[in-house]
Amino acid sequence: MIANRISQLPMDDSTNTTKVSQADLAYRLLEEKIVTMEIAPGALLSESELAKQLGFGRTPVREALQRLAVEHLVEIMPRRGIRVTDIDIKQQLKLLEVRSILEQLNVRVAAVHAEEAIRLRFFEIAKQMLESAEVKDYYGFLRLDSEFNELLAQAADNEFSATMLQQMHGLSRRFWHNYYRYEDDLPLVAEIHAAIARAIAAGDPEAAVEASQAHMDYIRMFTLAALHK
Repeated sequence: MIANRISQLPMDDSTNTTKVSQADLAYRLLEEKIVTMEIAPGALLSESELAKQLGFGRTPVREALQRLAVEHLVEIMPRRGIRVTDIDIKQQLKLLEVRSILEQLNVRVAAVHAEEAIRLRFFEIAKQMLESAEVKDYYGFLRLDSEFNELLAQAADNEFSATMLQQMHGLSRRFWHNYYRYEDDLPLVAEIHAAIARAIAAGDPEAAVEASQAHMDYIRMFTLAALHK
């Protein structure tokens, strides 16, 4: 399974960038495992064991874990090890207050300034998300969602908002994954994301903001429902 995921991601042949690419690959694999709770909240991790499992050296794994710590998905405890953070509903509500503002800023800028190639890819992602939902390809949708977030950051071209949103997306995706089993609404989520992608592709900032707000309203409602379970 790990080998299949690695084969989908690019590697760079040069010596310097290979090290960076391995750290990025290790991050993507660990992030997906944590978000989908293949590695459960509260689990204790060993850097050496993860390196052996993933087939990387300890340095790229260490860099990946440091990045995940910044994103609040793991907690690095000096001399005690590494622990996957718990899912916190109240923390999720706080996160949404900030994320909502940043998401609307990014989709507006992206709709105005995205290059043609990026607009075309947003249109394709919208189509593929709906197709994934139709056949209930949950993990396929998750990968498209990750690409959607990366493409939005590229189109908005603001390293500050991109960094802050990157720190939030993993927590949000894990939260949704945890409660998705109770709220089987992948088709609705896919349509909400597709609406944002289509608006950016069409160069319509107002429609993009409106769709983004609908997305945040859905997540807030979903979170509050989880709070009362």
